[in-house]
Amino acid sequence: MATTDSAICVRSIDYSETSQVLVLLARDNGLVRLLAKGSKRAKSKSGGAVDYFAEGRCVFTGTHKQGLGTLMEFVETVTHTPLRDDLERLNVGLYMLELCLNLLGEGDPHPEVFDLLHNALARLEQSDALPSAVLAYFQWRLARRVGLLGDMDRCVSCGQRAEEGVYFSSSAGGLLCRNCQGAAKEKRAVSPAALLGLAALAAAEAGQRPKLPAPAAQAVNALLAYHIQYQLAKPLKMVEFALTGGRKS
Repeated sequence: MATTDSAICVRSIDYSETSQVLVLLARDNGLVRLLAKGSKRAKSKSGGAVDYFAEGRCVFTGTHKQGLGTLMEFVETVTHTPLRDDLERLNVGLYMLELCLNLLGEGDPHPEVFDLLHNALARLEQSDALPSAVLAYFQWRLARRVGLLGDMDRCVSCGQRAEEGVYFSSSAGGLLCRNCQGAAKEKRAVSPAALLGLAALAAAEAGQRPKLPAPAAQAVNALLAYHIQYQLAKPLKMVEFALTGGRKS
């Protein structure tokens, strides 16, 4: 039985001279791995080769429980072409795709994450958008939606309000004040810029429209990327490129 859904391509691998293996984030079906037979042929039944960021309506058969599914059709409606013309925006976008690929379970629907990615990519390609701020909002909201991040305004041990001099511990799941951080073996200092960024992100989630300047966005991005990689217990390929403005440090 064929399934129709909205989807964004988060990974594209050449399978043969004419076919691809795709990982799509489908709005109502989560991550799906599909064989796109003959997709690279000029007159492909599936609609042609599908690349990273391609967004549209897909029709597929099979599920993750049955192994690799089959893409029957992909009608692209959004190309996100502007992302490909700017190295910084391209690398931030690729990191967003990598985050979804690693933080979501195959076949586990997360329509709110699909909408988050859709909106973030659309905002990222706008010329007036600050890429680091777009990424900060995306990392924050994604981490919270998949249950990796709680409130970040107080110490997770004693409940004291977060002030300068606090630390962040991924294993503890949040901020630690001066008095509680001593016992934590895994921790990193939280800069004033990161605290400012965290407050701005929390305010934005509450419906306000705070400013997130570049230094605060960059500090928050480094902190959230550290937390996500610690939880995954592995490094992510695009993180350094995304955090350094397009060039690996």
